[in-house]
Amino acid sequence: AVHENWYQSKSLGVWRRMDVYTPPGYEAGKATYPVLYLLHGSGDTESGWVGCGKANLILDNLIAAGKAKPMIVVMPYGRARQDVYLGPAGAPATDPKAFENDLLGDVVPFAEKLYRISAKAADRAIAGLSMGGGQALSVGLHHLDTFHAVGAFSAAGRAEGIEEQYKELLSDPKATNRQLRVFYIACGKTDSLFAPAQALHEALAKHGIEHAFTASEEGHVWRNWRNYLAEFAPKLFR
Repeated sequence: AVHENWYQSKSLGVWRRMDVYTPPGYEAGKATYPVLYLLHGSGDTESGWVGCGKANLILDNLIAAGKAKPMIVVMPYGRARQDVYLGPAGAPATDPKAFENDLLGDVVPFAEKLYRISAKAADRAIAGLSMGGGQALSVGLHHLDTFHAVGAFSAAGRAEGIEEQYKELLSDPKATNRQLRVFYIACGKTDSLFAPAQALHEALAKHGIEHAFTASEEGHVWRNWRNYLAEFAPKLFR
C-alpha cells in the first residue's frame, strides 16, 4: 500500500506531504520494519517515485520473490521551499541545511511515530535520484550514526572537491566501513552527471571505502533509476 501523509514541519514552519509504502502483510501484523528514505529529483515531488518510478511495484515484486527484505519506504517532498505548491514558501532560499533539518528533525520522527519503523541506524537507508541522490550523499554520509546504507542514483554533484567534501569519511576507512554497510553508486555513461559519479567512485577506491559502482548504459532517465532501485533494495538490511 502507498499512504499519503501530511505533517507539520516545525523546522520549516509549513505543512508538507510524504508518501509511505508499506509492504505486504504490514496492516495485519505487529512487527517493526527497516526503512528506506527515498528522495526524488529536482523536477518532481514526493509522488514521483510511485507515479513514474513504480517503487511500490518494484518492492512488491522483489519481496514476493524473496530477493529483498520487507521494508517501509518513506518518500518526502525534497525541496525546503514549497516551490510547486500553493501556500507559505517555507524556509529561506539561502539556508543550505533546510531540507536536511526537515528530514532529520521532522520527517524521520513523524514516520517512526506513525509507522512501525525500527529506530536502529542499521535498519535505516537513504537513497535518491539526481537532486535526491546528491541529498542522500550529503545527508547520509555526514550522518553515519543515523543511516548505515546510502544509495546515489545519477546523483547531482561536482567532480572537483570530493576529498575535501568527504574529508572525515575518507580519513578513517576502517571506521567508515564498519558503519556504512551498503554504499551503492550508479549512473548512466551518457549522463551529464557521470563524471562526478566516477570521480566519487575513484576517490572511495583510493581510500579503501567499500562500495559498489554501476556504470550503466543510457543517461538521465527513469529506466535507469528503476533498475538502480531494483539492484539497491536487495542489498539492504542483510
